[in-house]
Amino acid sequence: MEIKLKKVDKIEGVIGVPADKSITHRAVMLSSLAEGDSVIENYLPSDDCIRTMEAFKQMGAEIMAEGDTLFVKGAGLKLQKPQKEIYAGNSGTTARILAGILAGQNFASVITGDESLSKRPMKRVIDPLSEMGAEIGSENGSLPLKIKGKVPLKAIKYESNKSTAQVKSAVMFAGLYADGAITYIEPVKSRDHTERMMRAFGAKVETSGNAVTIYPAEKLIANEVCISGDISSAAFFIAAALIVPDSELTIKNVGINPTRDGIIEVLKKMGAEITLKNVEDVSGEPVADIKVKYSKLKATDVDAGLIPRMIDEIPIFALIAAQAEGITRITGAKELRVKESDRITAIRTQFEKLGIEIEELEDGLIINGHPGYELCGAAVESFGDHRIAMTLAVASLIAGGEMIIKDADCVNISFPDFYERLKSVCR
Repeated sequence: MEIKLKKVDKIEGVIGVPADKSITHRAVMLSSLAEGDSVIENYLPSDDCIRTMEAFKQMGAEIMAEGDTLFVKGAGLKLQKPQKEIYAGNSGTTARILAGILAGQNFASVITGDESLSKRPMKRVIDPLSEMGAEIGSENGSLPLKIKGKVPLKAIKYESNKSTAQVKSAVMFAGLYADGAITYIEPVKSRDHTERMMRAFGAKVETSGNAVTIYPAEKLIANEVCISGDISSAAFFIAAALIVPDSELTIKNVGINPTRDGIIEVLKKMGAEITLKNVEDVSGEPVADIKVKYSKLKATDVDAGLIPRMIDEIPIFALIAAQAEGITRITGAKELRVKESDRITAIRTQFEKLGIEIEELEDGLIINGHPGYELCGAAVESFGDHRIAMTLAVASLIAGGEMIIKDADCVNISFPDFYERLKSVCR
């Protein structure tokens, strides 16, 4: 699908964003592994999350959707052997975390994915799970994964050289099936939705700094979960309001988990007028309404210490940086090269078409910002990457000519009605 977009006068109004993708995945997984009936309110019915639901349906969980609510009858920790390969589609979260769960089962299984996911690295989960005793077959450290589970898995202490919540979560889920406590240590604390939600479902989890320890479980207990709006989706609207003159926008019910709010911290440092209102706790996660006004911004540096808290927001942050005064440097973000696309190269090549001064680094980007600079209209590529497509759509709001985005429907991975919602606040 191709979409054509053009400049707008301002961004204005009140808007909601889809439920958090990361939390939806984990809620479906834990509900499916629990004993009893769980309720998941305000779930995200995106392509990625549907892949997780279908996987657990294959293994004995009963999952029924009514409106924006899921009703899940759990299969328990011991799942049924799937009768066919488990297809993860484009979802790295599904593939990697599910590998940890399947590692602790008493059957063999296979995880496959689409062409894009099949190019993404899986060795990062294969290594710790193999150390725990699972047998995982893979060519070149990628999908398909052929997993022969072990019962119980071996308790280990694992120190990762990367901060990635997907790998941490895979090891934590595997830890439920281990013969003792498992400790996972990472360089910088990554998003902690798994830790929070596992406790809510009855698992014993301890955290200390960048280390998390998970204890084996006999069972998980069904729960009710209400999922907040996704800050990664909200970031596109925050950006739109910040860079389009005279804009003012309120985004309702957004998760502001401290392991995910790096984008807000950095933007405030740059001079962004962002206010958090109605802050409350919802199902163990902090939630707020975010009010944003058009702001004159100054450049800043983002390094490896902050990247895990805003890894998904780097593409849209790069666009904001292009409208800030001065040179912004993003480093320590090599992980972007193994996302749905090589996001570093994708950002650089497409931004150059728009007239943005940008330089590609091995682990990041250097952006020479010019406040108020009108971007060029152009035909641009999304590379099938939802976050690149949405970033380019926001860029169109300050472009002098028409923007044509190719393969624009990839936004369905995380934000199925993105273009409609964006149009609703354009004036």
